[in-house]
Amino acid sequence: MGILAARKMKKTRQKFRWSSGKYKVRAMNLKEKSDPLEGSSQAKGIVLEKVQLEAKQPNSAMRKCVRVQLIKNQRQVTAFVPGNLASKFIDEHDEVIIECIGGKQGRAKGDIPCVRFHVIKVNDQPLRMLVKGKIEKGRR
Repeated sequence: MGILAARKMKKTRQKFRWSSGKYKVRAMNLKEKSDPLEGSSQAKGIVLEKVQLEAKQPNSAMRKCVRVQLIKNQRQVTAFVPGNLASKFIDEHDEVIIECIGGKQGRAKGDIPCVRFHVIKVNDQPLRMLVKGKIEKGRR
């Protein structure tokens, strides 16, 4: 650690940065590679089936979700359907737009396990408006 040791110290720091998980994920762009949306905020997909997931403890409820196959990369994700009785507006083979729910660090939010996305549009109609009854569902 002498007066000319700066280069050696810098090299050591760079070497040991790779032991940090957060640095490794950031440096190798692992978030974009593992993300089904590939870095974008929203994605379009086709509904494969409707599913109900059980909420985590201490809550007990059946959360309404849909399995969606994304159009851009054919990956399958589970998306939450927000709103009271909103799942009746979604049928199989409908085209939906999903976006991230926004839990901490891209993880699941709330009491729904393993679900990181939610539905915002069905056949180019906003799901919130359909639930309120302001518009009717468009036919495809």
